Amino acid sequence: MTKRHAHRAILVLESPWGLDDADANRSSVLPFVEGVAKFAGDTEVFHVNFYDKKSFEQALECLCKTRYSNTIVYIAAHGSKRKIGGVDLLEALVHINAMSRDYNITGVLLGACYTGSDTVTMEVCIEGGAIRWCAGYASAATWLEGTLIDCAILSAMSDLDEEDYRAPDCLTATLKEALSLFDGDFTIGHDKKKKPVALRHSLTAVIRPAGQGYRPREVSDQLF
Repeated sequence: MTKRHAHRAILVLESPWGLDDADANRSSVLPFVEGVAKFAGDTEVFHVNFYDKKSFEQALECLCKTRYSNTIVYIAAHGSKRKIGGVDLLEALVHINAMSRDYNITGVLLGACYTGSDTVTMEVCIEGGAIRWCAGYASAATWLEGTLIDCAILSAMSDLDEEDYRAPDCLTATLKEALSLFDGDFTIGHDKKKKPVALRHSLTAVIRPAGQGYRPREVSDQLF
């Protein structure tokens, strides 16, 4: 018997946070993302923890079982410019992109500090696959506020369909609309020198509309 499933999916790969000494895997973005899915309807959420490169690859392969009309990969972890949850950012994105056509992965959200500062890597890694957008934070980001922003992005971007991806301005407009709920001047975190950073200067995004002739490009300055 063929099992029925929703048309959209959010694949959550999360590394333990340890936000305080008593955080024994207590903190998780999963309840927030499940709330987004329940509100939107027709959306399934799958979640796996990862701890290193090997477990990240195993987690992604575990989650990629069914092809949906719109699948978003959400990586939630501590990060740096080059690593996310202890995994090399370039390797993680390359692995996702390699699986993107088979499982129609249309977007990647990096819910991790500093990973959005390397937009060149983001652009390179969405070339040639099914991924149409990738977003992240160029600074440190407070956990709760960042998670709420991530949820707004997931809600908006999971609602897109193939026709929307072919509209050159739709991806940027949808990201901008999702972020319009938040004050761009809100201090989301700090930079490496511990100086405060406003959300508008932290949130970065690259897009690649569907169709011939479109190359990945950064649209961070158009989001607020």
